[in-house]
Formats: sequence, structure tokens, C-alpha cells
Amino acid sequence: MRRSLVAAAAALALLTSGACGDDGEALPSDTRAPIVEATEPSVGGPADTVLGRGDVDTVTGVEVEVETVGEFEEPIALAFLPGIAGRAYLAERAGVVLDLDLVTGEATAILDLTDETTTDSERGLLDLVVAPDGGHLYVSSTNEDGDSRVDEYALGQNGSVDEASRRIVFALDQPFANHNGGHLAFGPDGLLYLGLGDGGSGGDPLGAGQDRGQLLGSILRIDPNGVDGSAYAIPDDNPFVDEEGARPEVWLKGVRNPWRFSFDRATGDLWVGDVGQGEIEEIDVLPADADGLNAGRGANLGWNAMEGDQPYEDGVEPDDHSPPVFTYPHGEAGCSVTGGYRYRGTAIPELFGAYLYADYCAGELRALAVPDGEVVDDATIADPVEAPVAFAQDPTGELYLLSLAGPVLKIVLQ
Repeated sequence: MRRSLVAAAAALALLTSGACGDDGEALPSDTRAPIVEATEPSVGGPADTVLGRGDVDTVTGVEVEVETVGEFEEPIALAFLPGIAGRAYLAERAGVVLDLDLVTGEATAILDLTDETTTDSERGLLDLVVAPDGGHLYVSSTNEDGDSRVDEYALGQNGSVDEASRRIVFALDQPFANHNGGHLAFGPDGLLYLGLGDGGSGGDPLGAGQDRGQLLGSILRIDPNGVDGSAYAIPDDNPFVDEEGARPEVWLKGVRNPWRFSFDRATGDLWVGDVGQGEIEEIDVLPADADGLNAGRGANLGWNAMEGDQPYEDGVEPDDHSPPVFTYPHGEAGCSVTGGYRYRGTAIPELFGAYLYADYCAGELRALAVPDGEVVDDATIADPVEAPVAFAQDPTGELYLLSLAGPVLKIVLQ
């Protein structure tokens, strides 16, 4: 195993500064490899996917530990193969993807994009996700010019990556080096969601957050399969498909830098950790409908009129603002939220239904009790971890925490 001794100030730029870009490009499709059938989905859906909800109403006094799986070079994202809890794809920020055995900690490099990726400021290999059917791997990164790219790779029957199958699904110019976003997630609807920062530099100088005509400052919803040779298709039921001047890919607006979002596998609700400007960090929850779908459809999370639950500078709260479910000020609590997951595993029943998150600066692993969609308790549940940059959820609902300083950690009951 390898370990990176990352300078804290340099690594901090990954989360706390800003980047911008132009319109996304729909690029030609290549021939796709056969899809591998999976035995169970890698993401949850409506509420019936978890039996006997029983969400906890307190997290104070709960203590967990983090067990080291292995040490790596700036690990930044972990993606699971459907139905396989002990094996995952691990992304290192410089551009390497590893096939990781989570039991032994052994890892093998299966994809190397280091010659095509830049890592200055917030750039790099930022995320990866496996399609629900297990047939393709999607990788989000910034290329040598610092522009956002989402690439697709076909997966073989044994989970091998077919490098020759590479296809560019999404491309977006990023004229600044921060606020790239880059998070990927498949929703309960089987479609691909992509988070993009506001364009960067600080304060949203492009006005992207409140502009439906820009892809920046948004979470997008696309069908990566594409149609008629296009790189991706736009779902007909996206909220702004028929709005003049709006980008039809946009699912929700008003984010500054959505650093990790997730769908609750029991309800379909969408949880977003959005990094603040200089004073307030926020966590948002956007409820799904009765079918466990449509969480966040057309929502406005407020940036840059709002920072968290407060007006930003001279901003006026938008009429359609969806306020955060939880905020905390910069200071001892931290300065850059790392969004996580509602816990839906079985190993730590004291946390069932609690939302786990962290702060990159403070390092504390924290939990929110939200039994009815409102926060009733917030507590630190583990000792601080250096530079917590991402969470991951395995097919059984157990959670992992990644530190940009090197370790991949499993969250277990103390």
C-alpha cells in the first residue's frame, strides 16, 4: 500500500475554493459493450427496500470506531459493484482507479488517467460510480486543461475495466480551478445525477447559482445511455425541459459546491452537503414522493442569494428557496462540509436512519437524528479523522469514510 503525506493547506483547496465553466457538450457515442447482469441493485429505492424503518431519534452518546482498510495516495471516492460488499473501485485523486479488496486491503490498479488529469487546486479524479446493472463504470475528473469530464467504461463479467470501451459522456469547460463539484450518483430512478459547482472564484461571479440557463451551480439529471448517437439523453420529465432559456439537464439549482450528495436507500430522499462561502456550511434534504422518486425536482437551494439559512451579502431569499435542514458556522465546527449517507446497515442499530457527515477542516465524524425529516439531535460519534473527503455505502448499507491523507476507513460499532 502507498501513503500520501498531503500538505493540509494544499489539500484544503480541494473543497473550499471555486471553479466555473461553459455549456456541456454532447459528444458522439461509441459502440457499447454487453451489459453484465447483477443479482441486486447497488442503490436503494422506495421505502420497501428497508424493512422495519425504526429511525433513531437520538445520537448523543453513540460511539463508533473507524477501522483502517488500507493506506493509499489521496483516496477520494469508493464505488461498489452491485451485490458485492467486500469489493470496490477506489479512486485516487491523481487519476488512478484501484480494484480494492475491502477484507484484505489489497488493491490492484485497473485504470490510470494520471497523464490526462490535472490536480491543481480542487481538480483531479473526483468521483466514480457503477451503473445499477453493473455493466459500466462512470468516472468524473478534470482533464489536463482543468475541464470537467465524465467517462464511461464497460465492465467485464469479473468486474474488469475495458479501457478500449471508453466513451465521453459529459464535457464542461471550467475556466477556474475550484468549485468543480464532480460528484456522481445513480438515483432510485436509474438515472445519473452529476453535481457541479457554481463556477468559482468566490461569491459566484457568474451568477450561476440562480441562473437556470447555466449548468454550473446545479445538480444535473441525465440518461448516460444517450439516443441517436448523442453522449447522453435528457429525461422528458426533467423540471425545466420546456422552459425557454433553461438548460434541460438541470434537476435543481442554487448550489455553491455540492461536495457529496446521496439518496436515502429507504425513502429515496436526496441529501446534499453544500460547501459554504466563508461563514456557514449546510446540509439539505429534499423529500421524495410516495414512490421514492423525484427528490429535489426543480428545487432551489438558494446560493448565491443565500449562504445556508442566511442572506449572502445583499441577497434576497428566493420565493422558491428550499432551506437547509441543518447548518453550522465556521470555526470550531469546521469550514467545509463533507456530505454522507443516512445509515441503513445492520451492524450499528443505534444509528439506523441517522445521517452521517463530516467536516474536512475539523475532521469530526458526526450524526444527525432526523426521524421525521427534521433534525432533533446532532452529535460527534468518533474521534477526528484527518481530511475526511468522502463517504461510501456498500450494498448492505454499511458505511466507509475516506481521508485524503491516506486511509480508507470502515465505520464500525465501538
